Amino acid sequence: MAAVARAVTLMTPLPFLLRGFHYCRGPVIAHCYCEHMAVVRLVCGDTRFNNIYGIAVAMFIVVLDLLFVILSYVFILQAVLQLTSQEARYKAFGTCVSHIGALLSTYTPVVISSVMHRVARRAAPHVHILLAIFYLLFPPMVNPIIYGVKTKQIRDHVLSLFQRKNM
Repeated sequence: MAAVARAVTLMTPLPFLLRGFHYCRGPVIAHCYCEHMAVVRLVCGDTRFNNIYGIAVAMFIVVLDLLFVILSYVFILQAVLQLTSQEARYKAFGTCVSHIGALLSTYTPVVISSVMHRVARRAAPHVHILLAIFYLLFPPMVNPIIYGVKTKQIRDHVLSLFQRKNM
């Protein structure tokens, strides 16, 4: 419920921020879906507040999530270090590494795309479109790889496929 409340609270103002503007660059955005910053680019007036709000929301989400993840890992680290078995500790740390990889695969493209909208304003539209598509598709594509490699049955099957082809 907290995640939904945060999303609603932070995203609800976006359409209202766009209502008062005059749009002089036509009704078509240079994007494959309706992204806030793509609509802001159609505005003729001063969009500083929208830019500041957009980057603040993006950074707030990333920083807040990062703080919660770090806090969680502090507790996890305390619990793992209390395990008596070396093998159990190794397995727990392996799971943590996979989770960190999944987090990086999710947040890195989002931050890059958000920063690119503000820093590389003169970049060709297809660059922004490709980045936006990348941050939507990349995390779901790599999560099965990140977590699947940890599963012994999947790892053994993939390795056997490569060994058959090399024979």
